[in-house]
Amino acid sequence: MSDSLGFQPAKLDRSAPFYVAGHRGLVGSAIWRNLQREGFTALIGRTSLELDLKDREAVFSFFAENRPRYVALAAAKVGGILANNTFPVDFLSDNLRIQVNVLDAAREFGVERLLFLGSSCIYPKFADQPIREDSLLTGHLEPTNDAYAIAKIAGIMHIQAVRRQYGLPWISAMPTNLYGPGDNFSPEGSHVMPALIRRYDEAARAGTPVVTNWGSGTPRREFLHVDDMAAACLHLLENYDGSSQVNVGTGTDVTIRELATLVAQAVGYEGDIEWDTTKPDGTPRKLLDVSKLSDAGWTSSIGLEEGIRSTVAWFRDNYLSIRS
Repeated sequence: MSDSLGFQPAKLDRSAPFYVAGHRGLVGSAIWRNLQREGFTALIGRTSLELDLKDREAVFSFFAENRPRYVALAAAKVGGILANNTFPVDFLSDNLRIQVNVLDAAREFGVERLLFLGSSCIYPKFADQPIREDSLLTGHLEPTNDAYAIAKIAGIMHIQAVRRQYGLPWISAMPTNLYGPGDNFSPEGSHVMPALIRRYDEAARAGTPVVTNWGSGTPRREFLHVDDMAAACLHLLENYDGSSQVNVGTGTDVTIRELATLVAQAVGYEGDIEWDTTKPDGTPRKLLDVSKLSDAGWTSSIGLEEGIRSTVAWFRDNYLSIRS
C-alpha cells in the first residue's frame, strides 16, 4: 500500500543498520526480538544512560556516527493514569524533546524508512467507536493523559510534515493498550494490565482475602500483546506507505472487570474482588478500528487469555529483576 510519494514498500535489507530507539522498553524490546527473529544483523540500540535522547547534540552525534538506514522510534516516557495525571509537564516536555531530536537527526542523516510509535490516547475521549484514524483532532482529549497525547499528536504531525516537505516515506503506527514481557510493573507507574498482574500475583502469594481495584470496572479496553505489535511494525514498514497513522490492535475489547477476572484466574487468585468508585475510570471505551491495518495484510494472532498467561509466567520468572 502506497500513496503519492511514488515510494513502493518492499522487504527491508536485513543487513542494513537498523536503530531501535527505546530498545529496552516494552515496545522497543519486542521490536528488537522480532527483528532478530527475522534475520536483521545490524541492529543498533542505546540505553538511556548511554544516549539521552533529550540531548539534541548527543542525538545528532549518534546519528552521524552510526548512520542507520531504518529507525523504529519506540522511545518515550510512558505511564498509567496516576503517573500521567501527576506529572503532565514531564510527559509533555520529555516526549516532545525525544521526538524532535530523533526525527530531526534522522532527516539530517538520511534515514530511509522510519516508523514512529504513538498511542491510542491521541484520539478524543468520546470518539465514535470503533475509533477510526480520521477521528484525530475531532474532539477533546481524556484530561488525565492529555499532555502525553498532545506530544504523540505532535509526533504524528511531524511525520506528516516530513512527508510533505521532504518526500520521505516515513510512517506512524498507533497501538492500542499493550502488554507483555518487559512491561513496567511498578505500583505507581504501570498501566492497567501489569498493575493487575502484580496486584493479583502478590495477593495470591500472601493469601489476601480481598483485592480492591480503581474505578467501577465498567470501561472497555482493547489489549494487544507486544509481540503482535512488533510483528505489525515490521509488516507496516514492508507493506505500507501513507500519511495517515495506522491503528494497531485486535479489533475486540473487554471490560476492566472482565480483565481483572482473567488475570485473577491466570495467577490463581481465589479471593474477592472489589471496586473503588471514588477513583477515576478514564475514557469509557477505547476500541480501535483496524480496517487500515487489515487492508495492509496484517491481523493479530495472540489471544488475550494466552497472552495474559504467558505474561504472568514472564513476570514470575523475572520478579526480582523487573522494573518495580
